[in-house]
Amino acid sequence: MFDTRKEQEQAELHRAIWGIANSLRGSVDGWDFKQHVLGILFYRYISENITAFINAGGNWPAFDYARLSDGEAESFRKSIVKAKGFFILPSELFENVRAAPGCELSGALEKVFKNIEASPKGIIKACALEGLFSGIDLKSNKLGGTLDKRNGLLLKLLNGVGEMRLGNYKDNTIDAFGDAYEFLMGMYAVNAGKSGGEYYTPQEVSELLVRFVAVGKTKVNKVYDPACGAGSLLLKFAKILGKENVQQGFFGQDINITAYNLCRINMLLHDISYDKFHIAHGDTLTNPLHGNGGPFDAIVSNPPYSIKWDGAANPALVSDPRFSPAGALAPKSKADLAFIMHSLSCLANSGSAAIVCFPGVLYRNGAEQKIRKYLVDNNFIECVAQLPANLFYGTSVATCIIALKKSKPSNNTLFIDASQEFVKFSNRNKLSADNINRILEAYKLGAGEEYFARLVPNGLIAGQDYNLSVANYVPQKDKSEVVDIKALNAEIADIVARGNELRREVDAVIAEIEGGSNFE
Repeated sequence: MFDTRKEQEQAELHRAIWGIANSLRGSVDGWDFKQHVLGILFYRYISENITAFINAGGNWPAFDYARLSDGEAESFRKSIVKAKGFFILPSELFENVRAAPGCELSGALEKVFKNIEASPKGIIKACALEGLFSGIDLKSNKLGGTLDKRNGLLLKLLNGVGEMRLGNYKDNTIDAFGDAYEFLMGMYAVNAGKSGGEYYTPQEVSELLVRFVAVGKTKVNKVYDPACGAGSLLLKFAKILGKENVQQGFFGQDINITAYNLCRINMLLHDISYDKFHIAHGDTLTNPLHGNGGPFDAIVSNPPYSIKWDGAANPALVSDPRFSPAGALAPKSKADLAFIMHSLSCLANSGSAAIVCFPGVLYRNGAEQKIRKYLVDNNFIECVAQLPANLFYGTSVATCIIALKKSKPSNNTLFIDASQEFVKFSNRNKLSADNINRILEAYKLGAGEEYFARLVPNGLIAGQDYNLSVANYVPQKDKSEVVDIKALNAEIADIVARGNELRREVDAVIAEIEGGSNFE
């Protein structure tokens, strides 16, 4: 079952985005359009967020920060930056720039964005906003060849985003910013060879991963995602446990500059304090930037599937303590298990990790088999869950979840076949609340359920050459009709007997008719 309110909020958001896209059709490239819509949407949100925060502390009921002069507002700057991590002058708030008559928008917005990014400097050390608007080129000819054309297009964008009925961001049942991103990715995923799965994990999958890791926990010390994308997995912890119960904060890293910016934006939109999130830009596998931040109680991730990396060609990686214990490195053409090994190395002894993987890691031979052997023999794999196909943008492949623990009570591994746990939704499959609960209950129980889950001794996995494919251990139910031969033969004999009886009756009737037709 789906949450009706959630579906209504999503539908309204999608209609609004589609309306903006339709009004600008042919004016701007889809990929650039996506960047600009998200940037303007973020600008609206932080404007409303800081206004609501200041108004809540106002000295009189009618106080409205947006109506103050910039001079009057300057007295708030230091305290607001220390509280929120950024500051926006009243004249530079979304609603005021949108309403400014005859404003030259490309120049005005460029100035506003630079001022917002620079606002923490000299007041706090953390620069959570640095470079956040860097993906938006407001003077690009793609927005129009003349100043008037760019102005007109940017005004349409401001009005379109301003007219979205989004209500109070924190009261929404959806991750509105993440959902807007997912919808835009769906609209433009083919453009420039980019895929939505590169940056965003569907909310239902995020929930399942987080609930796996959160089993038995009411709070965690630190949460980490080594390939954080737009931050949806990290933020699910704030939603499910409460952000106050992620005590030392949210840690993430991503190699993609757009994803890095989106994640920081998403943190701010969800009122995660600037000093409670630590998002880094760089290649996690070759240059991990949270080495001093671990170990982590909870790790969740949906790393990119089968990407290339340096592997054995880089001597530093061969001796890297994250990878060397397995005695092999993930192949240069497939870094999947490198993310698994990296996550394991960052995991606290009492911690849990849940990572989405490409299914090939479960059965491919060579170096990957050696890594699986290390993981199984050392009892680090708690569960392998097969997910349905077509859950993610960018791939229709049926992915899986590998759950890790360093301290397990038994030398067994749980296998769950959730390949049929989905509902059809538009042109994709989705996990419903019932699907999530069934998978989660099997994980919590940690025991067998015919045709769905099986607890397998690690020695048996070793006997299968460390093949972790769920189908090897959880047989699928035979859906072909079972035929009872004895009953079928009896039914056939009965039909034959009835046929013979009918034949005798017909013969008798014919004989009587023929006998009655002989006249003397």
